[in-house]
Amino acid sequence: MTFFEALQVYPALGLFSALILGLLVGSFLNVVIYRLPKMMERDWQEQCKEFASNNNDIAVISTESAEQEPFNLMVPRSRCPHCGHQISAWENIPVISYLILGGKCSGCKAKISARYPIIEIVTGLLSAAVVFYVGFNWNGLAALAFTWSLIALTMIDFDTYLLPDDITLPLLWLGLIVNSLGGFTDLSSALWGAIAGYLSLWSVYKVFKLLTGKEGMGYGDFKLLAALGAWMGWQMLPQIILLSSLVGAVIGISLIVIRGRDKNIPIPFGPYLAIAGWIAFVWGDTINQTYLKLFVSY
Repeated sequence: MTFFEALQVYPALGLFSALILGLLVGSFLNVVIYRLPKMMERDWQEQCKEFASNNNDIAVISTESAEQEPFNLMVPRSRCPHCGHQISAWENIPVISYLILGGKCSGCKAKISARYPIIEIVTGLLSAAVVFYVGFNWNGLAALAFTWSLIALTMIDFDTYLLPDDITLPLLWLGLIVNSLGGFTDLSSALWGAIAGYLSLWSVYKVFKLLTGKEGMGYGDFKLLAALGAWMGWQMLPQIILLSSLVGAVIGISLIVIRGRDKNIPIPFGPYLAIAGWIAFVWGDTINQTYLKLFVSY
């Protein structure tokens, strides 16, 4: 019996494995969430330097040294932002290391944000949940990739108001590929889901900008909804949009009440789309059936 077969025969083992895998991936997502926007910023700076150099405009060339330390998802090693202490392997164990260290750097005793273990725990729990609902099969593995991508996009957009193409576009293409192989919906629905998802928010953006002269959302939101449509089909788009409005209202009010956030400070729409998309992905059919039963009963 292979390990994959054992996961199907023993569901508890499968859920535990998904939880552990999710914790490990959550630790990596913390790196992605922090580093990917900085990698994008470096890339933009290099493009600006190249453009300025080609146009002989030395005034806008950065004074930073052309030789920069390599910076990507792998290097340099993670370190404390306060004292520069390099994080050892045992200090990188998801959740457990945080508890052993008491939430403090082993070098300078500076406080480590609780956000890191929280993301690890959330990733672990959502991974177990999605495998429980989707199953221990290839679709389950695809659903894990879908879930992890949405977690990364949610936190990056919340921090930086960016939805990186490096995640949204592969997510869109992966959805089309998975559904071309008989994944979660038929390929035609997935294709039109991607098209309708992009055009629906793009149309709202254009109308809003025409009426107000302001940009109400970014192009990353269009691509994210297109990706959700590619995974679930055009039929789920109305539910995702309605759920995102509900999620946005709940989170927005909570931030204002609990954290005293200024209601005039814009809140990115991407996290609401991602959360609503995951809910629709896992429970969308159940929500529709429940709604139809209530509607018919009245």
